Amino acid sequence: MATDTNLTAAHAEVKAEIARTDTKTGLLLAFVGAVLAGAWTVAKDAPLNVATCVAGGLGMALLVGAAGLLLRSVRPNLRGRHGFPLWATLTAEEITATAARDLAADVAGLSRIAVAKFTCLRRAVDLTMAGGALLLLAVLIAAGGAL
Repeated sequence: MATDTNLTAAHAEVKAEIARTDTKTGLLLAFVGAVLAGAWTVAKDAPLNVATCVAGGLGMALLVGAAGLLLRSVRPNLRGRHGFPLWATLTAEEITATAARDLAADVAGLSRIAVAKFTCLRRAVDLTMAGGALLLLAVLIAAGGAL
């Protein structure tokens, strides 16, 4: 009985972590999109030298890479054997039987999904910070305050 309670708690914890990671991913994706749009709006009409274009271009490329990682993180996995794709193929009786015997396997599968999402989110944060630093460098170069 304690094992069932622990498995149920672990299952709920992993699902909550996936939801938190997806929320953070959505917020960061909105932020990256806003930074990309803002940087493009400012840069398209400004007279830029080569150093500014290089730093800004690299910064924008890193932000686009971060957006790609974020989109990959929230992309639905319809081939997975856990969650909706599995349940959609079963009858009501099979769902009950599967849920009763496979809770530990579901926790393990969901945990792998959570780690993959978290890894993409972490890499996207790193790329966003590096891209932001390069955009800041481009601003400083354009303003004549650096290099």
